[in-house]
Amino acid sequence: MPDTSNFLTHEHLPLSEARWRELNMSVVDVARRRLVGRRFLDLYGPLGAGVQTVHNDVYTGTERAAIGILGEEPIAPVRAAGRQILSVPILYKDFSLYWRDLQTTEQFGMPIDLSAAAGAASFVADREDDMVFNGIPELSLPGLATVPGRNVMPLGDWNQVGAALQSVTVAIERLVEAGFYGPYCLVTSPFLYAKLARFVENTGVSELGHIRELCTDGVFRSSVLPRDRAVLVSTGPQNFDLAVAQDFRVAYLGAEQMNHPFRVFECAVLRIKRAQAICTLESKP
Repeated sequence: MPDTSNFLTHEHLPLSEARWRELNMSVVDVARRRLVGRRFLDLYGPLGAGVQTVHNDVYTGTERAAIGILGEEPIAPVRAAGRQILSVPILYKDFSLYWRDLQTTEQFGMPIDLSAAAGAASFVADREDDMVFNGIPELSLPGLATVPGRNVMPLGDWNQVGAALQSVTVAIERLVEAGFYGPYCLVTSPFLYAKLARFVENTGVSELGHIRELCTDGVFRSSVLPRDRAVLVSTGPQNFDLAVAQDFRVAYLGAEQMNHPFRVFECAVLRIKRAQAICTLESKP
């Protein structure tokens, strides 16, 4: 097969192979440390940079598996209630490396300053999390916190010690009643997360500690959520995943006025298969 990766570079790339690899690895490292959604989402792919659409099967029902000696008991199979075709958007942010800085690096053997690349990677990572939780309305792509059909419950007054634990407990009960038995993950706004550091009376354990015992796939905070919003999910690829066509990479855009613009980008889309596996805690559900 022909090499299809050359769209990332240019015949006049101003970096050596080792420097190019260092640049890409720094971008991946920044993204890995910043991304929240990928801490609990399963990945589907990578599918290839040329993939522009992906199907999403939407499932309903949570009927239990059958059990028997001969395997002849009637049972409804796992079957999609519908199939959607989702566009895979490009998430990107540009940055520049200046020719004099690159010349200084080569001339004196100094390390290359990758601050601009790190900044661009952090912006793209934040945009991915924004897509995961809030969706992309202009592309009719819902997020975990906005998808129709999710469970919605009152947030409660988290200023009161114990209220957050109570809210999460009730939300888990809602998911259990709907047939989603975990493991669970909770993501809150930074404003709400800060309130979880308080200790529950007579326990010596913070609310965060108690909630982590219930949400074994993690308790995280994300700045893309509104300050009065938390999202509880039953994790697993049977409920949702992130379809990745092209994962985080850097592309060279070609010299411009002697300087060198680059682009940090990825191509990915969230696939929600069972919206009922999600419960948002909102101040005004």
